[in-house]
Amino acid sequence: MTKVVVSNGNIDGALKKFKAKVARSGVPSEIKKRKYHQKPGVKRREALKEAKKNAHKHRSY
Repeated sequence: MTKVVVSNGNIDGALKKFKAKVARSGVPSEIKKRKYHQKPGVKRREALKEAKKNAHKHRSY
């Protein structure tokens, strides 16, 4: 459970911190993944595609 302390009645700041903590924990991306069922082969292909994209992105010249 994600918790944020509101200091000096600053609800906007606390909400911003809460949203950042939730995003960092990976909950929104997990919800997107679980929304629809994917066959195992499709999951593998997507993971390989993502790995290739990340490897290309982090390539050093």
